[in-house]
Amino acid sequence: MVEKLVEKTAPAVQLEAAARSKGERTRARILDLAYESIIVKGFAATSIDELVEAAGITKSGFFYHFKDKNDLARQLFERFLAEDEQIIETLESRARELSDDPLQSMLIFLNLYAQMMDDMEGLHPGCMVASVTYQERMFDGELKRMNVEYLLRMRERFLRWFGEIAASYPSRVEVDLSALADHLTTIVEGAIVMSKALKDEALMGRQTRLFRNHVKLLFGG
Repeated sequence: MVEKLVEKTAPAVQLEAAARSKGERTRARILDLAYESIIVKGFAATSIDELVEAAGITKSGFFYHFKDKNDLARQLFERFLAEDEQIIETLESRARELSDDPLQSMLIFLNLYAQMMDDMEGLHPGCMVASVTYQERMFDGELKRMNVEYLLRMRERFLRWFGEIAASYPSRVEVDLSALADHLTTIVEGAIVMSKALKDEALMGRQTRLFRNHVKLLFGG
């Protein structure tokens, strides 16, 4: 009896899983298209109609995945921040595995980060954090809150690390650790702009290595 029930329900389960998988791929495709469009020409200039056409779906298909354009922006931003923080988390974990010394692990982290920049195919398309900041009037309060909280999390992450470093390696000159914690994010955001403007794919890696040298000189490691 149980075996017959399994036989009957298995195809239904498989169909449901296939439909879910297809839906997830469609949603991811729309998010990819939205990211590319928002980075290139902004949120206001990105229309639902163009996303629907590019994704090869109907408008009802779009609204199945997103309540409205702001919901699309929120889901896109959530995905972007999660992916970005996962990258940082992975690189930090790897760096700390390679060295227990906080300064050496930071230098390893920055080298890994620079290598990641070097390995990117083509110019970095842009950053959603910068887009939300520059175009904040286009986004709702929830997105602006998410943006600020993300930047504060980045500050806190690196501030803790620099605090560990300063406890073992007093800086050669007086340094504001909170400002230093913001420095890497500032460099990355600025490097994205510079690399696009100058068509220089290696610029982001060079700027990250320059910051690495700055940290090394500051703490005398």
